[in-house]
Amino acid sequence: MTLYNLYNLLKEELKNGSTDLVTRPSGQVIRERIERDLSKEKDGEIIALDFSKIGVIDYSCADEIIAKLISRLIGSEYGDKYIILIGLNENQKENIEVALERKDLAVTAKMRDDRKILIGNLNNYLQETLNLIAKKGRITAGDLSSTLKLPANTSGTRLLNLHKKRLVKRTDEVRDGGRVWVYEKI
Repeated sequence: MTLYNLYNLLKEELKNGSTDLVTRPSGQVIRERIERDLSKEKDGEIIALDFSKIGVIDYSCADEIIAKLISRLIGSEYGDKYIILIGLNENQKENIEVALERKDLAVTAKMRDDRKILIGNLNNYLQETLNLIAKKGRITAGDLSSTLKLPANTSGTRLLNLHKKRLVKRTDEVRDGGRVWVYEKI
C-alpha cells in the first residue's frame, strides 16, 4: 500500500498554509498532482489517500478530487490500481459521500476511529458480497456460490462487478490443474 498524505500535497501544490480542501480549482490542482503520482505506481497498487491532517473538504473539492478519481479509476484510466481513503472525520465523510452518491460511485474508507466503511452507493447484493469478502479476506466464485447458495454465473458476475468498481482486488491462481480468479479485500 502506498500512502498519499493530502496535507503534504496541499502544502506543496497550493502553498497557501491552509489545511482545508475547498473550491473546485483547488481540488483540480490536487487531483492533477495525484494523477501524476498515480501514473508512476505499478499495477495492483493500493493507494491510500490520507485525510488525517486535513480540516474541511467541501463538496466541490470532494467532487473534483475523489469522485473524479474514482470515476476515472473505474474507467481504467490509471490501469489496475485501487484507491482507499483513510483518516476521515465525520464531516469529511459526509461531503465525500454526497459527491460519490451523485455519481453512483463508492469507495472503501477507514475513519479516524479505525472503523472501516463504504462511502457512496452500492447495490444491496454487492454490499452483501463485499461484506463477505471483508470477513473472509479472499474468495472465489465457487466459494461465494456455496456460501450464499447462488448459481455460479451470479457469483462470478457479482465478484466481477466489485472488481470493476475497484472495491476488491482480483488475482488468478492455479488450483487443481486449472486457473481460478481469487477476489481479495483491499
